[in-house]
Amino acid sequence: MKLAYGMEFKITENDKHKVQSKIKSILLDVFKWIIIIGISYIVLGPIITIISNSFTSIEDAYNPLVYLIPITPTLEHIKKAYTKMNYLKTLFSTVSFVFLLMIIQAFICSLVGYGFARFRFPGRNILFGCVILTIVVPIYTIMVPLYTQFRYFDLFGIIKLVTGKEGISILNTKIPITLMTLMGMGLRSGLYIYIFRQFFRGLPKEIEEAAFIDGAGSFYTYFRIMLPNAIPSIVTVLLFSLVWQYNDTFYASLFMPNSNLLALKLTTMAGSLSTVDRIYDPLHVDLIMNAAVLLAITPIIIVYVFLQRYFMEGIERSGIVG
Repeated sequence: MKLAYGMEFKITENDKHKVQSKIKSILLDVFKWIIIIGISYIVLGPIITIISNSFTSIEDAYNPLVYLIPITPTLEHIKKAYTKMNYLKTLFSTVSFVFLLMIIQAFICSLVGYGFARFRFPGRNILFGCVILTIVVPIYTIMVPLYTQFRYFDLFGIIKLVTGKEGISILNTKIPITLMTLMGMGLRSGLYIYIFRQFFRGLPKEIEEAAFIDGAGSFYTYFRIMLPNAIPSIVTVLLFSLVWQYNDTFYASLFMPNSNLLALKLTTMAGSLSTVDRIYDPLHVDLIMNAAVLLAITPIIIVYVFLQRYFMEGIERSGIVG
């Protein structure tokens, strides 16, 4: 290549290769950013819409020129949803119940997962297959047996033997969900057992062998050695359990439809706005419902922001990515 003043500059094959590599690298980065932005929009788009609609006035909602950013923002929808849900009382009732289930579920599932990971006993593979089956089989398929079980609850036929009755109903109480969680059959318990089993299998056996040599028993080893090393998986299961129990409407509506839980309040709120509050404009109802959803998801988002590092670490070490 000839330059000014008669100077010549030769482009070598190595230079061409560097330029091509640089162009490929730039194109690859652009492609990655396009994918990241696209996925982020798909994930965050509904949340952005909910936040926008929560503060959008009726006038802005009917204004075709307004998109996402309201011209005259309002807090009326937030106040209406807050009052309608009796937010603080409902939130406290929901969080206290969900927190209890979350702790029980993490403990029971970790204990079962540790047993599957470290102990060999007859029928272990068959029992673990049953655990996997609880993940695969939709819960709706066993809805009727579950309802009947707690509608005519009778432990080992004792009630029928003593009183002659078919059993007692423990529906419309928190006993069915709590009892199922204690027995390792709570909401998504099969998945949590799998997570703990995979995590404990990844820990070196030398830790337990050293404890056994020092005279530690199985339970001492589990509580004092294995559980402290399983903090990432525990946080992962706690977050999963918190979110799913917090948002659960299936078990709640099946066993205790009259309970004061936030998820159930959301499912009945739209009809109540139309019949009780006489708000017949569907767009107005939709704006209030968006505000109610925003109030409902805010506590979960706050918890996740503080625990996301442990959550991601637990996901990676549990072997359930990919």
